[in-house]
Amino acid sequence: MHIPDGFVSVPVAGATGLVSLAGLLFASGRSQTAFGIRRAPILGLTTAFIFAAQMINFPVAGGTSGHLLGGTLAAIVLGSPWAGSLCIATVLIIQAVLFADGGITALGANILNMAFIGVWVGWMLTQTLQRLFGGSKARLPLAAGIAAAVSVVVAAIACAIELVLSGTASIAVVPAMTGIHILIGIGEGLITGGVLTYLAKARPDLLPGEQQEFRGWLVPVVTIVLVAGALSLLASAWPDGLERVAEDLGFIKLGEEVRISVPTPLADYGIEGLGAIGTSIAGLLGAAVCFATAFGIAKVVRPKNA
Repeated sequence: MHIPDGFVSVPVAGATGLVSLAGLLFASGRSQTAFGIRRAPILGLTTAFIFAAQMINFPVAGGTSGHLLGGTLAAIVLGSPWAGSLCIATVLIIQAVLFADGGITALGANILNMAFIGVWVGWMLTQTLQRLFGGSKARLPLAAGIAAAVSVVVAAIACAIELVLSGTASIAVVPAMTGIHILIGIGEGLITGGVLTYLAKARPDLLPGEQQEFRGWLVPVVTIVLVAGALSLLASAWPDGLERVAEDLGFIKLGEEVRISVPTPLADYGIEGLGAIGTSIAGLLGAAVCFATAFGIAKVVRPKNA
C-alpha cells in the first residue's frame, strides 16, 4: 500500500505531510511514558522485524500480492499506539529513503494511512474486542488478528480517498481498493495472531504488562536475520494491492512519470549485479538500520527519570 510519487496531488501531499508531522511530534511526547532503558530493545527489535516482514509479499488472488503492514502488531507489542505509530513511521521513512519503496512526496500520506490510521484502528478495535471477549490474555491473539485485518481495509480506504481527492482516480477506486485489501487483511490477521500467540507462550518478556526482564537477544535477532536474509527471497513477484488497482484503473503510469528518490544502491531491495545475495544483504542492512534508528528514538523519548 506504499503510494509512489505521482499518485497524490501537491495539496493532498502537503496536507497529509503536515498532519503526519504533527502526529509524529505529538507521538514522540506521548511515548515518553512507554519507554525506558528496558523497553528500548523492544522498540528496536519490533521495528526491525516489521521491516523484514514487509519484504515478504504473499500471494492473495488474481495475480495480486500483499504484505504485512504491522501497525496492530507494533501497538500491541509496544503497549502503546503512540509507540506503534513511531515504529511504523520509522519503517516507512527508511523504506522510502534507502529502498525507494514509497514516494518521497507521498511519505506524509503513507505515514498517515499506515502509521496512524492503521495503528489506531487496530489498537482501538483490539481493546474493544478484548473487553467483549472478557479480557482474557488467551484471547488477545484472536482480538488482535481480527483488528489487524480490519485496520488494513480502513487504511486502504483512506488511501483510495486520497487518490480520489488528488484527481488520480475516480470513486471506483474505493471499492476496488476495499475488495483486494479484504483479502490482504486476512493475511495480516493470521500473521498478527500467529506472532502474538508465539510471543505469549515463548517470549512473554517481549510483551507489555509482564514483569520479566528482557531475556536475551539471540532468538529475536536470529528470527529477524532469517526473515530479512532468507525468507525475503521467497516473496511473491506479483504486484501488491495498490499496484494491481492502479493497473486495472489505468493510472499506474503516473508513478513512472514522476519519481523523486534519494540516490541509493539499495533501491527495490537489492544490489545491482548480486541477484539473490543482494536482496539478502539489502534486507539485513535495512533491518539493522531500522533497529538502530528505533533504539535511538527510544533513548531520546524515554522518561527523564528512566
